[in-house]
Amino acid sequence: MFAPGLILDNLLTPPVLFFCLGMLAVLVRSDLEIPQPLPKLFSLYLLFAIGFKGGVELHISGLHRDVATGLGLGLFLACVVPLYAFAILRTKIDTANSAAIAATYGSISAVTFITAVSFLDKIGVAHGGHMVAAMALMESPAIIFGVLLYQRTKKNGDADETGWKELLRDAFFNGSVFLLIGSLLIGLITGEPGGEALHPLVHDLFKGALCFFLLDMGLVAARRIRALMKAGAFLLSFAILVPALNAALAILLAKVCGLSVGDALLLSVLAAGASYIAVPAAMRMSVPEANPSIYVPMALAITFPFNVILGIPIYLSIIQALWK
Repeated sequence: MFAPGLILDNLLTPPVLFFCLGMLAVLVRSDLEIPQPLPKLFSLYLLFAIGFKGGVELHISGLHRDVATGLGLGLFLACVVPLYAFAILRTKIDTANSAAIAATYGSISAVTFITAVSFLDKIGVAHGGHMVAAMALMESPAIIFGVLLYQRTKKNGDADETGWKELLRDAFFNGSVFLLIGSLLIGLITGEPGGEALHPLVHDLFKGALCFFLLDMGLVAARRIRALMKAGAFLLSFAILVPALNAALAILLAKVCGLSVGDALLLSVLAAGASYIAVPAAMRMSVPEANPSIYVPMALAITFPFNVILGIPIYLSIIQALWK
Protein backbone atom coordinates (compact mmCIF):
# COMPACT_ATOMS: atom_id res chain seq x y z
CA MET A 1 0.00 0.00 0.00
CA PHE A 2 2.78 2.43 0.89
CA ALA A 3 4.97 3.89 -1.82
CA PRO A 4 8.50 4.61 -0.47
CA GLY A 5 9.10 6.68 -3.59
CA LEU A 6 6.51 9.22 -2.45
CA ILE A 7 8.24 9.62 0.91
CA LEU A 8 11.56 10.11 -0.87
CA ASP A 9 9.98 12.60 -3.30
CA ASN A 10 8.63 14.55 -0.33
CA LEU A 11 11.91 14.44 1.59
CA LEU A 12 13.86 15.69 -1.41
CA THR A 13 11.71 18.77 -1.99
CA PRO A 14 13.47 22.05 -1.09
CA PRO A 15 10.88 23.14 1.56
CA VAL A 16 11.20 19.89 3.56
CA LEU A 17 14.99 19.87 3.23
CA PHE A 18 15.16 23.45 4.53
CA PHE A 19 12.97 22.41 7.48
CA CYS A 20 15.44 19.60 8.23
CA LEU A 21 18.32 22.06 7.85
CA GLY A 22 16.76 24.30 10.50
CA MET A 23 16.45 21.39 12.94
CA LEU A 24 20.02 20.33 12.20
CA ALA A 25 21.28 23.85 12.90
CA VAL A 26 19.93 23.66 16.44
CA LEU A 27 21.25 20.13 17.01
CA VAL A 28 24.79 21.15 16.03
CA ARG A 29 24.45 24.44 17.96
CA SER A 30 24.89 26.70 14.96
CA ASP A 31 24.22 30.40 15.44
CA LEU A 32 21.87 30.41 12.40
CA GLU A 33 18.96 32.75 13.05
CA ILE A 34 16.13 34.26 10.98
CA PRO A 35 15.61 37.94 12.01
CA GLN A 36 12.36 38.08 13.96
CA PRO A 37 10.17 40.29 11.72
CA LEU A 38 10.78 38.05 8.69
CA PRO A 39 9.01 34.84 9.86
CA LYS A 40 5.85 36.85 10.48
CA LEU A 41 6.13 38.41 7.02
CA PHE A 42 6.63 34.99 5.42
CA SER A 43 3.62 33.64 7.30
CA LEU A 44 1.41 36.50 6.11
CA TYR A 45 2.67 36.12 2.54
CA LEU A 46 1.97 32.36 2.47
CA LEU A 47 -1.57 32.84 3.77
CA PHE A 48 -2.19 35.63 1.26
CA ALA A 49 -0.78 33.60 -1.67
CA ILE A 50 -2.60 30.35 -0.93
CA GLY A 51 -5.86 32.19 -0.23
CA PHE A 52 -5.67 34.25 -3.41
CA LYS A 53 -4.75 31.27 -5.59
CA GLY A 54 -7.57 29.26 -4.06
CA GLY A 55 -10.04 32.05 -4.78
CA VAL A 56 -8.95 32.27 -8.42
CA GLU A 57 -9.27 28.50 -8.83
CA LEU A 58 -12.68 28.56 -7.18
CA HIS A 59 -13.76 31.32 -9.59
CA ILE A 60 -12.67 29.15 -12.52
CA SER A 61 -14.25 25.92 -11.29
CA GLY A 62 -17.43 27.50 -9.92
CA LEU A 63 -19.63 26.32 -7.06
CA HIS A 64 -20.72 22.70 -7.43
CA ARG A 65 -21.33 19.50 -5.47
CA ASP A 66 -17.64 18.76 -4.84
CA VAL A 67 -17.17 22.21 -3.33
CA ALA A 68 -20.10 21.80 -0.95
CA THR A 69 -18.94 18.29 -0.02
CA GLY A 70 -15.39 19.39 0.74
CA LEU A 71 -16.53 22.31 2.87
CA GLY A 72 -19.09 20.18 4.71
CA LEU A 73 -16.60 17.44 5.51
CA GLY A 74 -14.07 19.97 6.75
CA LEU A 75 -16.57 21.60 9.08
CA PHE A 76 -17.75 18.19 10.35
CA LEU A 77 -14.20 17.12 11.20
CA ALA A 78 -13.47 20.43 12.92
CA CYS A 79 -16.42 19.80 15.25
CA VAL A 80 -15.94 16.07 15.87
CA VAL A 81 -12.18 15.82 16.40
CA PRO A 82 -12.06 18.03 19.54
CA LEU A 83 -14.80 15.92 21.15
CA TYR A 84 -13.12 12.53 20.95
CA ALA A 85 -9.65 14.03 21.49
CA PHE A 86 -10.91 15.55 24.74
CA ALA A 87 -12.43 12.22 25.81
CA ILE A 88 -9.11 10.44 25.22
CA LEU A 89 -7.08 13.10 27.04
CA ARG A 90 -9.34 13.20 30.10
CA THR A 91 -8.43 9.60 30.89
CA LYS A 92 -4.89 10.74 31.74
CA ILE A 93 -4.65 14.50 32.34
CA ASP A 94 -6.59 17.42 33.85
CA THR A 95 -9.52 19.27 32.29
CA ALA A 96 -7.73 22.50 31.36
CA ASN A 97 -4.87 20.85 29.49
CA SER A 98 -7.26 18.34 27.90
CA ALA A 99 -9.39 21.18 26.52
CA ALA A 100 -6.38 23.12 25.21
CA ILE A 101 -4.81 20.08 23.54
CA ALA A 102 -8.18 18.98 22.09
CA ALA A 103 -8.65 22.45 20.58
CA THR A 104 -5.09 22.39 19.23
CA TYR A 105 -5.64 19.08 17.43
CA GLY A 106 -9.16 19.94 16.34
CA SER A 107 -7.88 23.00 14.50
CA ILE A 108 -5.52 23.04 11.53
CA SER A 109 -1.94 23.83 10.54
CA ALA A 110 -1.94 26.24 7.62
CA VAL A 111 1.76 25.62 6.91
CA THR A 112 1.22 21.85 6.72
CA PHE A 113 -1.62 22.47 4.27
CA ILE A 114 0.54 24.79 2.18
CA THR A 115 3.33 22.20 2.15
CA ALA A 116 0.85 19.56 0.96
CA VAL A 117 -0.37 21.87 -1.82
CA SER A 118 3.24 22.40 -2.92
CA PHE A 119 3.83 18.65 -2.88
CA LEU A 120 0.72 17.95 -5.00
CA ASP A 121 1.79 20.61 -7.49
CA LYS A 122 5.25 19.05 -7.70
CA ILE A 123 3.96 15.55 -8.51
CA GLY A 124 1.18 16.82 -10.78
CA VAL A 125 -1.90 15.80 -8.78
CA ALA A 126 -4.89 18.11 -9.29
CA HIS A 127 -6.74 19.63 -6.34
CA GLY A 128 -9.57 22.09 -5.86
CA GLY A 129 -9.13 25.71 -4.82
CA HIS A 130 -12.16 25.36 -2.54
CA MET A 131 -10.06 23.37 -0.05
CA VAL A 132 -8.55 26.71 0.98
CA ALA A 133 -12.03 27.74 2.09
CA ALA A 134 -12.30 24.45 4.00
CA MET A 135 -9.04 25.34 5.77
CA ALA A 136 -10.47 28.71 6.80
CA LEU A 137 -13.66 27.10 8.09
CA MET A 138 -11.82 24.49 10.14
CA GLU A 139 -9.61 26.80 12.18
CA SER A 140 -12.21 28.41 14.44
CA PRO A 141 -14.73 25.72 15.58
CA ALA A 142 -12.12 23.84 17.60
CA ILE A 143 -11.42 26.96 19.67
CA ILE A 144 -15.10 27.26 20.55
CA PHE A 145 -15.42 23.56 21.37
CA GLY A 146 -12.28 23.60 23.49
CA VAL A 147 -13.61 26.38 25.70
CA LEU A 148 -17.09 24.82 25.87
CA LEU A 149 -15.64 21.49 26.99
CA TYR A 150 -13.51 23.23 29.58
CA GLN A 151 -16.41 25.26 30.97
CA ARG A 152 -18.75 22.27 31.00
CA THR A 153 -16.46 19.96 32.96
CA LYS A 154 -14.51 22.19 35.33
CA LYS A 155 -15.67 22.43 38.90
CA ASN A 156 -17.24 25.65 40.14
CA GLY A 157 -16.99 27.12 36.66
CA ASP A 158 -18.47 30.51 35.91
CA ALA A 159 -19.46 30.83 32.25
CA ASP A 160 -19.55 34.60 32.55
CA GLU A 161 -15.80 34.65 33.01
CA THR A 162 -15.20 33.19 29.59
CA GLY A 163 -15.30 36.49 27.71
CA TRP A 164 -17.31 35.13 24.82
CA LYS A 165 -17.25 38.34 22.81
CA GLU A 166 -13.45 38.42 22.80
CA LEU A 167 -13.25 34.66 22.24
CA LEU A 168 -15.54 34.72 19.19
CA ARG A 169 -13.74 37.72 17.79
CA ASP A 170 -10.38 36.00 18.22
CA ALA A 171 -11.71 32.75 16.74
CA PHE A 172 -13.25 34.25 13.60
CA PHE A 173 -11.34 37.49 13.08
CA ASN A 174 -7.79 36.68 14.14
CA GLY A 175 -5.22 37.88 11.63
CA SER A 176 -4.53 34.55 9.92
CA VAL A 177 -8.20 33.68 9.36
CA PHE A 178 -9.07 37.23 8.28
CA LEU A 179 -6.21 37.44 5.75
CA LEU A 180 -6.93 33.95 4.41
CA ILE A 181 -10.64 34.58 3.89
CA GLY A 182 -10.05 38.09 2.54
CA SER A 183 -7.46 36.86 0.02
CA LEU A 184 -9.79 34.05 -1.02
CA LEU A 185 -12.63 36.49 -1.66
CA ILE A 186 -10.37 38.85 -3.63
CA GLY A 187 -9.18 35.96 -5.78
CA LEU A 188 -12.80 34.82 -6.25
CA ILE A 189 -13.89 38.32 -7.30
CA THR A 190 -11.00 39.11 -9.65
CA GLY A 191 -10.77 35.64 -11.23
CA GLU A 192 -8.34 34.88 -14.04
CA PRO A 193 -7.41 38.53 -14.80
CA GLY A 194 -6.43 39.02 -11.15
CA GLY A 195 -4.54 35.74 -11.16
CA GLU A 196 -2.53 36.78 -14.21
CA ALA A 197 -1.79 40.21 -12.73
CA LEU A 198 -0.37 38.73 -9.51
CA HIS A 199 1.15 35.60 -11.03
CA PRO A 200 4.80 36.59 -10.34
CA LEU A 201 3.97 37.37 -6.71
CA VAL A 202 1.76 34.42 -5.78
CA HIS A 203 3.45 31.75 -7.94
CA ASP A 204 7.08 32.58 -8.71
CA LEU A 205 8.00 33.69 -5.18
CA PHE A 206 5.89 31.11 -3.36
CA LYS A 207 8.33 28.21 -2.99
CA GLY A 208 11.21 30.50 -2.02
CA ALA A 209 9.18 32.08 0.78
CA LEU A 210 7.99 28.63 1.90
CA CYS A 211 11.62 27.44 2.12
CA PHE A 212 12.64 30.40 4.30
CA PHE A 213 9.57 29.95 6.51
CA LEU A 214 10.16 26.22 6.98
CA LEU A 215 13.82 26.89 7.73
CA ASP A 216 12.67 29.07 10.62
CA MET A 217 10.07 26.48 11.64
CA GLY A 218 12.82 23.87 11.80
CA LEU A 219 14.81 26.11 14.15
CA VAL A 220 11.77 26.69 16.37
CA ALA A 221 10.67 23.04 16.38
CA ALA A 222 14.10 21.74 17.38
CA ARG A 223 14.28 24.21 20.28
CA ARG A 224 10.90 22.99 21.57
CA ILE A 225 11.85 19.31 21.67
CA ARG A 226 13.47 19.58 25.09
CA ALA A 227 10.28 20.96 26.61
CA LEU A 228 8.45 17.81 25.51
CA MET A 229 10.64 15.46 27.51
CA LYS A 230 8.55 16.31 30.58
CA ALA A 231 5.24 15.55 28.83
CA GLY A 232 5.44 11.78 29.22
CA ALA A 233 4.88 8.86 26.86
CA PHE A 234 1.10 9.33 26.71
CA LEU A 235 1.21 12.85 25.26
CA LEU A 236 4.15 12.04 23.00
CA SER A 237 2.18 9.13 21.56
CA PHE A 238 -0.97 11.25 21.31
CA ALA A 239 0.88 13.81 19.17
CA ILE A 240 1.39 11.20 16.43
CA LEU A 241 -1.36 8.60 16.84
CA VAL A 242 -4.34 10.97 17.10
CA PRO A 243 -3.35 13.01 14.00
CA ALA A 244 -2.97 9.68 12.15
CA LEU A 245 -6.44 8.66 13.38
CA ASN A 246 -7.85 12.02 12.25
CA ALA A 247 -6.29 11.55 8.81
CA ALA A 248 -7.71 8.03 8.54
CA LEU A 249 -11.20 9.31 9.37
CA ALA A 250 -10.85 12.09 6.79
CA ILE A 251 -9.70 9.61 4.13
CA LEU A 252 -12.65 7.33 4.88
CA LEU A 253 -15.13 10.21 4.62
CA ALA A 254 -13.48 11.47 1.42
CA LYS A 255 -13.74 8.00 -0.12
CA VAL A 256 -17.41 7.61 0.81
CA CYS A 257 -18.27 11.08 -0.49
CA GLY A 258 -16.32 10.73 -3.73
CA LEU A 259 -13.65 13.41 -3.35
CA SER A 260 -10.75 13.44 -5.79
CA VAL A 261 -7.29 12.15 -4.80
CA GLY A 262 -5.88 15.66 -4.38
CA ASP A 263 -8.82 16.96 -2.35
CA ALA A 264 -8.79 13.81 -0.20
CA LEU A 265 -5.13 14.40 0.65
CA LEU A 266 -5.73 18.03 1.55
CA LEU A 267 -8.71 17.07 3.73
CA SER A 268 -6.62 14.43 5.52
CA VAL A 269 -3.78 16.91 6.06
CA LEU A 270 -6.21 19.47 7.48
CA ALA A 271 -7.65 16.85 9.84
CA ALA A 272 -4.20 15.63 10.90
CA GLY A 273 -2.79 19.12 11.52
CA ALA A 274 -2.45 20.85 14.86
CA SER A 275 -2.58 24.60 15.39
CA TYR A 276 0.42 26.32 16.97
CA ILE A 277 -0.63 29.92 16.26
CA ALA A 278 -4.35 30.69 16.50
CA VAL A 279 -5.36 28.16 19.16
CA PRO A 280 -2.54 28.91 21.64
CA ALA A 281 -3.39 32.61 21.45
CA ALA A 282 -7.05 31.87 22.23
CA MET A 283 -6.30 29.31 24.95
CA ARG A 284 -4.02 31.68 26.82
CA MET A 285 -6.97 34.04 27.12
CA SER A 286 -9.82 31.57 27.71
CA VAL A 287 -8.15 28.61 29.47
CA PRO A 288 -5.29 30.23 31.40
CA GLU A 289 -4.87 27.15 33.61
CA ALA A 290 -3.64 25.13 30.64
CA ASN A 291 0.12 24.89 30.21
CA PRO A 292 1.35 26.24 26.82
CA SER A 293 4.68 24.46 27.30
CA ILE A 294 2.77 21.21 26.75
CA TYR A 295 0.35 21.79 23.88
CA VAL A 296 2.49 24.16 21.79
CA PRO A 297 5.57 21.86 21.63
CA MET A 298 3.32 18.84 20.98
CA ALA A 299 1.95 20.52 17.86
CA LEU A 300 5.14 22.19 16.72
CA ALA A 301 7.93 19.76 17.63
CA ILE A 302 6.20 16.41 17.00
CA THR A 303 3.00 16.62 14.94
CA PHE A 304 4.21 19.25 12.48
CA PRO A 305 7.49 17.48 11.55
CA PHE A 306 5.71 14.12 11.38
CA ASN A 307 3.09 15.42 8.96
CA VAL A 308 5.49 17.44 6.81
CA ILE A 309 8.16 14.73 6.48
CA LEU A 310 6.22 11.44 6.64
CA GLY A 311 2.49 12.08 7.01
CA ILE A 312 1.82 13.75 3.64
CA PRO A 313 3.34 10.98 1.48
CA ILE A 314 1.90 8.21 3.69
CA TYR A 315 -1.61 9.65 3.49
CA LEU A 316 -1.29 10.01 -0.28
CA SER A 317 -0.08 6.41 -0.63
CA ILE A 318 -3.13 5.18 1.26
CA ILE A 319 -5.46 7.36 -0.79
CA GLN A 320 -3.98 6.24 -4.11
CA ALA A 321 -4.32 2.59 -3.07
CA LEU A 322 -7.95 3.02 -1.96
CA TRP A 323 -8.94 5.14 -4.97
CA LYS A 324 -7.75 2.39 -7.34
